[in-house]
Amino acid sequence: MNTQWAAYKDSEAFASRVRTLYGAGEGVLQAQQARYGKLVERFEARFGQEHGELCFFSAPGRTEIGGNHTDHNNGRVLAAAVNLDTIACVEKTEDGIIVVDSEGFPPITVSTGNLEVREADFGTTLSLIRGTAGVMKDMGYAVGGFRATVSSSVLRGSGLSSSAAFEVLIAAILDGLYNGFVVDSKLRAVIAQKVENIYFGKPCGLMDQMASSVGGMVTIDFETEDAQVEALACDFAAKGYALCVVNTGGNHGDLTDDYAAIRTEMEAVAAEFGKHVLREVPQAQVEENVGRLRAAVGDRAVLRAMHFYDDNARVLEQVKAIREGNIEAFFDAVTRSGDSSWKLLQNVYARPAEEQMAMGIELSRRFLAGEGAQRVHGGGFAGTIQAYVPMARLDAYIDMIEGAFGKGSCTPLMIRPEGAVMMPMQA
Repeated sequence: MNTQWAAYKDSEAFASRVRTLYGAGEGVLQAQQARYGKLVERFEARFGQEHGELCFFSAPGRTEIGGNHTDHNNGRVLAAAVNLDTIACVEKTEDGIIVVDSEGFPPITVSTGNLEVREADFGTTLSLIRGTAGVMKDMGYAVGGFRATVSSSVLRGSGLSSSAAFEVLIAAILDGLYNGFVVDSKLRAVIAQKVENIYFGKPCGLMDQMASSVGGMVTIDFETEDAQVEALACDFAAKGYALCVVNTGGNHGDLTDDYAAIRTEMEAVAAEFGKHVLREVPQAQVEENVGRLRAAVGDRAVLRAMHFYDDNARVLEQVKAIREGNIEAFFDAVTRSGDSSWKLLQNVYARPAEEQMAMGIELSRRFLAGEGAQRVHGGGFAGTIQAYVPMARLDAYIDMIEGAFGKGSCTPLMIRPEGAVMMPMQA
C-alpha cells in the first residue's frame, strides 16, 4: 500500500472529510476508504510506484430541486450538490502534459503547450480537459501538467450531471496545483461553462456547473448575464425525509430533438413579441394573445410557455418555504412543478411506448399519498424522477420502486454542503 495513503486513510482528517462530503451513516467511512484506496492503486498501476506527493480532488454531482426547463429562457432555478461525486488521485508534473485516466475509458493526453479550440474534438472529453486549461490560461491563471486517475459515483443518465462534475473537477485540479486553490467557486463554474460553450461546442446554461462548484443548495436567477447566485441552508434528513432519485430506464440516445424542441418552442413564443427568451416577455402578454399564438406557433409551444412562467414563480415559493422551514409548502410547490411538467411542459414521456417516467411518478404518488412529494427530474422524457420520502417509510419505498424498475434503481441522496474540494493526503 502507498505509504502516504496508508497514513491518511485511518486519520481523523480523512474521516472528517468523509463525514462532510458523504455523511456519517453506517459503513460510509469504510466504503470511501475502499473507494479512494482503489483509486490510489489504479494510479500506481497506471503510472508506476515512483512518483511525488499525491493529492485527492472531488467535485459533486447535482440535483435539480426547482425550475424545470426554466434556465435556458433566463429563468430561475433551485439546485443542490449531492453526495455522489467524481474524484481524482493526482500528481503534479513539470512536463506540461496532462494525462487523465478515467475508470472505464482510454487515457487522454493533452499538452498545455497547445490549447487551441479544435472543432474536430467537439463533444469529446479531450476537449473538456484542453478547454479548461485554455480558458483558465486566457483568464490569467497558471496551468501545467499533471497525472490523474479518475472515478465517478455520479450516475450516468440520471440527470445528476456527471459532465459538469468532471468539468469542475479539472478546473479545481489546475487551480489547486498551480494557483493555490484561490479561484472563487462561482468563477470556477463560469470557467466550466465557457469550456462547454467554446471547446465542447454545446451552448449549455450555468446551473449544473454552479451547483457542483458552489456546493449546498443554491438558487440561481439567470435574468441578467451575470447570474445571481444565493446559497440556502436545507437539511431534508433533519426534517425526516430522504431525497431520492429513481432511474426508471428508457433510452436517451434518440431524444436530442425532444429536448431541443422545448427551448425552441419557448423561444418561438418570445419571438412573436420581438424578444429572444420568455423572461423578456411579460406573462400577461402571452395570456392575452393565446389565440394569435396558437395559430402562429401551435398549442404545445403556448402550453410550454405557460409552464415556464408558473415554474419560474414556483422557485420563489420554494425558496420562501425553505427559508421559513415550511416543508409542507415546499412539497406542495414540488408536486405542482411535477404536475406542470407532465401536463404543460409535456416532458414526462416522448412517445406512447416509453412511459417509464409516468409510471415512476404515479407509483410514487400512490405510495406517498401526499406525505412528501414527487416530480420529473432534469430534462425528462426518459430516465429519472425525484421523490421526497419519509425516513420511516424509506425501506418500503425502495422495495416498491426496485420491484418495478429493478435492483439499484432508487438512490437516496444527501445534499453535500461543499462543492469542489482539494484534499491533500495529510494525516
